This record gives sequence, structure tokens and C-alpha cells, in this order.
Amino acid sequence: MTGLGLPGALPGAGASLRALDETTSVRVWLHVAATDMRCGFDRLAMLAQTVLGQDPLSGHLFVFHNRRSDRLKILYWDRDGYVLWYKRLEEGVFKFPRVAKDASSLELRSSELAMLLDGIDLSSVKRCKRYRRKPG
Repeated sequence: MTGLGLPGALPGAGASLRALDETTSVRVWLHVAATDMRCGFDRLAMLAQTVLGQDPLSGHLFVFHNRRSDRLKILYWDRDGYVLWYKRLEEGVFKFPRVAKDASSLELRSSELAMLLDGIDLSSVKRCKRYRRKPG
């Protein structure tokens, strides 16, 4: 745990979640639809469970954004309580990856979350083919 309270995050918050690496067991789930940013811990935990189909107490990161995509909340459970990380952009918007129209969630790699927070447009990122072991 670090100064941000996020698993694997760097203290100082400028780098946000950059230190979350691909070897961690923490998964990142993006709620595709816009979320009312007035929602707090309990409502976001309920969305993680009902819409994303995930256990909000799992320790995984659950990412929610508003309609304008200039605000982002990340919810996760930290051993003895929920932690809510909130970012508001003063200029610009977050650019999310393209998803199927009927999708309600998308699993992101931790590197994709770091890119998203750094202002990289995930819908235009192209990855070279690489071997990736299936989680199991």
C-alpha cells in the first residue's frame, strides 16, 4: 500500500497507478456506461456487483466515469474498508477503448489504466502481437 492507498501505486500521485504491473493479481474493470459522479462507496460497490458481475470486496479496481468523460472514480476494497480515488480533469477528456454496443464492462490491463490516466487515447492504441499467458 502506498500514499495513494492504491495497491502498487507510486507515492506522490503524479504517476497515478503506473506501478501496477502485469504480474499483480489485481484486475481492473471499467464500467462502460456513464456513472453519476455523486455516487459514493455503497452505490459504486453495488454497480460493481450487479452491473460488472464482480465482487466489490475482491481487491480489484473498479473504474467509473461521468457522461462528459472528464471525471473518473476508482473504487477498491483495502483489507478493512473501501477506498475511492477521484480525478477531475481541468481540461480535456479521458479516451476509453472501443467496446461492443451491448457490453457493460471491459477488463483493462494495468498498463492501459496508466495510459488512460496519462491522457493517452486507448481507442487508437495498437499493440504488437505478443505471447500472453492466460490467467488461471
